[in-house]
Formats: sequence, structure tokens, C-alpha cells
Amino acid sequence: MLKAIPCARFTGYKPCRGGFVCRGESCPEFRRVAHTTLLVNLDNLGNVIQTTAVLPALRRSLPDTHLTWVTASSAVPVLLENPLIDRVMPYDFETVSVLGAMEFDLVLNVDKTRRSAALASSIRAKEKRGFGLSALGAIEPFNREAEYWYDLGLDDDLKFRRNRLPGTRIATEALGFEWRRDPYVVVLSDSEKAFVREYRSRLGPGPVVGLNTGSSPQFPNKSLSARQFVELVRRLARRLPGATILLLGGPHETEKNAEIARATRGRALETPTSEGPRRGLLYVDACDVVVTGDTSGLHMAIALGKWVVAHFGVTCAVEIDLYDRGVAIASPLDCSPCWRQSCPRPRCVEELDLELLVEGVLRGVPTRTAGGRSRRSPRRS
Repeated sequence: MLKAIPCARFTGYKPCRGGFVCRGESCPEFRRVAHTTLLVNLDNLGNVIQTTAVLPALRRSLPDTHLTWVTASSAVPVLLENPLIDRVMPYDFETVSVLGAMEFDLVLNVDKTRRSAALASSIRAKEKRGFGLSALGAIEPFNREAEYWYDLGLDDDLKFRRNRLPGTRIATEALGFEWRRDPYVVVLSDSEKAFVREYRSRLGPGPVVGLNTGSSPQFPNKSLSARQFVELVRRLARRLPGATILLLGGPHETEKNAEIARATRGRALETPTSEGPRRGLLYVDACDVVVTGDTSGLHMAIALGKWVVAHFGVTCAVEIDLYDRGVAIASPLDCSPCWRQSCPRPRCVEELDLELLVEGVLRGVPTRTAGGRSRRSPRRS
């Protein structure tokens, strides 16, 4: 009986290229699969982007593994064009059915959620790292290295006060890999880069400052109010009269961005909010500086190498690595961080000093050298 060919390109129902006949190792497109890894990451979009920082360490440890990444359908676009991922699968019934018939050498799960842990626990594999689901339906670590990350979720003092490690290091080491402060890995295609250049050319010669106005519906207090953004636009316009200010966000920010644009009389320009996360990356890439809360827009900006001015109230600033390209402004309140989804008086966002955001932007705005090249303003310690 014929057996499946151990090639990364082999599907079993048609050749990988028209006119080819699958001949195993004699095929010029043959790529042997000697080791397989499944990475489960069904969490929010920002978490998925942040998890890409694990990929270089994974590839150093397992250079020849065939990597499948299963993620939420909405997050699939941001993983496209990534040279470190062999296959991206959306989390749906079909994918779960297919994975149930497969077997992997290694399963990695970075999500401390029951659905991700259940999926990781149900897949056949020789080794599992990260988090699984116990017989009683509780999340538990697969491996010793994941215990610190596990404890962070159970000990508020450890998570909010004592932990000094960034999330990228926590995730990398929890999965048993060596952390070297690797960057996020988000890759734009040549056509996407051309789109950014053309779009940027229409904004004028001055610096471009992006204001990410959104936050997830589950954590509305990660973002400033429309009123605060209007005041921030006015202050930035006074200090940077030649700058273009872009309003960034997704479908949930459509009305909010329109309100800000009207109130600032067009001084802040709206970007499309309904074109999906992949196109959203391009509007972020058109910016020199991005002001944002702890949301997916923050991780997009980090991935694209922007100067980031990030404000934190609900969440932990120490867990976000800006890679020396930005300013983190953490609330000084004793009750912050808290990770609460709601608050009767969210002082951490309501009392944020907008001038700190303005100063952070000024530190990152590029200036022009005598030779016409761009450089950033000198940093102040």
C-alpha cells in the first residue's frame, strides 16, 4: 500500500506544483519532515503578535522542525508572510478535527485558557510544554519551566509587584527555549511595503504620529476617552505644527475616531477601521511614533519597530518590552495594575497626565540631518 511522502509540501491529493509528479526525495521541491511542532495560541491579537518573539528561539533549538501554528481566525492574517512558520491554521471545527487525526513530536501552548489547554491536552504528541487541562478542568503546567508563568496567574503580589521579567522572556523560557531578547517577527510583503510608501507620501514631509484610540471591549479602561484624545491632538498640534496625526483603530473605534476628527476639525486624520488587522498593520507602519494603551496596536507598533509611547493603568508595564524604542508610562496609583475589566472610577486612565504623552512623542519624533537623512531626537534619561 502506498504511504504518504514525508515532505512538507505533500498533501496527498494533488502535486504542490502544476505538472509535477510526487516522487519523494527525487522531487526538486522535496523538503523532508523529520520533526513536527504544533504551537497553540488562541488568545487575543496582541498576544499572538507578542508570541512571535518566541519563534527565533524555537528555530535555534529546533531548526528543522515543521511548525504548525493554530490561532483564532481573526489573528491568522498577522502571521502571513512569516518565514519562521510553515503552516497557519484557524481555530475552527475543521482544524480541530484534522489535528485530532495527526500526531506531533512537540506541542506548545502559550495560552492559560481552558479552550487552548483542552486542545493542547487532546492532541497526540511525544512531548508537551506550556499549559494543559487537568481531569477536573483546571489549567495546569505541562513542564517544570512553565511553573513560574503558571504562578504569575495565581499570585497577585508576584504578578503586580515582584515580577520584573518581560512577557517575551517568560513565554520563551516557559516553553523550554533560551531567551535572547529576540524581536517580534511580523513580515510585510513587497506589495504591502509599496502601499505604505505610497500612503506615507500623501501625508506630507513632516513626522507622522499615530494615536491608537482603541482597546478590547473586555478592558475598556486600557484606552483614553475621546475627550482626552481631543486634548492630546491639540497639544501635539501646538508642539509639532508640521506633523500629521493619524487616528488608528479597528471596527470598535469607528465612531470614536470620527468624533475625535470632528472635534479637532480635521487636525487628526481618520484611517480605515474596517479593513482587517493585516491592513491595520500598514497604517501603523506609516507612522513614526505611536501612542497607545496596552492593546493589539501596541504590539503592532513594537513589531514594526516604531517609537512607542505606551500608557499602562490596568495592566503591567514591566511585562511589555519596548526594545529601547519608546517610553512606558505606568500609573503611580497604588491600585494599579489590577487587570479589572471594570472600575467605578478608573483614575489610572482619567488622571493620566497628557503632557507625559506629549513629551514621549517629542523624544521619538524624527528630525532631519544636514544630509537629508532621518534621525530621532536625542533621548533624555
